[in-house]
Amino acid sequence: MHLNSSDFIDLRSDTVTRPTSAMRAAMAAAEVGDDVYGDDPTVNRLQAIAAERFGFEDALFFPTGTQSNLAALMAHCARGDAYFVGQEAHTYGYEQGGAAVLGSISPQPLENEAHGGIAIERIAKAIRPKDVHFASARLLALENTIGGRVLPMAYVAQATAFAHAQGLRTHLDGARIFNAIVKLEIDERSAAAGFDSVSICLSKGLGAPVGSVLLGSRDFIALALRWRKALGGGMRQAGVIAAAGLYALEHHVARLAEDHANAEYLADGLRAMDLDVEPTQTNMVYVNLPAQQVADLKSHLEQHGILASIGARTRLVTHLDVSRAQVDATLQVFREYPRWASCRPRSAAARV
Repeated sequence: MHLNSSDFIDLRSDTVTRPTSAMRAAMAAAEVGDDVYGDDPTVNRLQAIAAERFGFEDALFFPTGTQSNLAALMAHCARGDAYFVGQEAHTYGYEQGGAAVLGSISPQPLENEAHGGIAIERIAKAIRPKDVHFASARLLALENTIGGRVLPMAYVAQATAFAHAQGLRTHLDGARIFNAIVKLEIDERSAAAGFDSVSICLSKGLGAPVGSVLLGSRDFIALALRWRKALGGGMRQAGVIAAAGLYALEHHVARLAEDHANAEYLADGLRAMDLDVEPTQTNMVYVNLPAQQVADLKSHLEQHGILASIGARTRLVTHLDVSRAQVDATLQVFREYPRWASCRPRSAAARV
């Protein structure tokens, strides 16, 4: 489907945001050089600022978060090693198995808890003894936020401390880490505490058109740089896109609170229609729908100019390009769906 996004209210993901006019101006004015040679001053500035804000020695700019995560896994793990990861995690389920396919790293997927983390007891049980029959576990990878949920800080501290005590390194897929930072009202260093590496995305809630940054020690980033090159991630005059990331870091972090408020407002409006809406923490609203209503609802929304990831577990994502007025318009279209009577749960009064 090819769409003119300006004609729709697009709730599919926070990846659909478009650069603001001010961000475009910053991109046009960016000073550039050849980043493969390390000569792009805007890329270098982005990397230095990100490393300082999160409390790491060094940073590396990547075209995508998928590539950033993969380079991190390959820098942490050798061929034949294993890493522990949640079954719901992006690095496991949504990156085409890149760790195994391209890195020869064996994923050890573990069930996620309701809060999005992996129970420490489950990790402990999965650790194999040192034996030639078993892949050597090298890494624990977590994600924050995950499915819109914010990992509890106490859990993160316990899980990363346990991993280090077992000789494991720790990596955080922080594609939406700024949503967690804003929700918890903490700083970047607190959000990254306990992790040996963190990947942050600039093209989701922050609104940049492209780019992620991988953070870690100097030695780790030097190794990740080699893997970035092998994975085809070397860029030339990348300052044009790095400038968008810098603008996003400087201007679009605090405003994520607006997305969270709009998501909660949307969730409350859907609950008022007796729909089964899961608790909302950040910018993602999940609605459980009867399977027989999915196709018709999707068609109804699209006919009224609304795009969303409609399924039995429907996801609606608020972001930079979704206003409160558009949330109100979305709720009105939901109210007008003609088949709610056959799929709404009966009210408490009706069940008495």
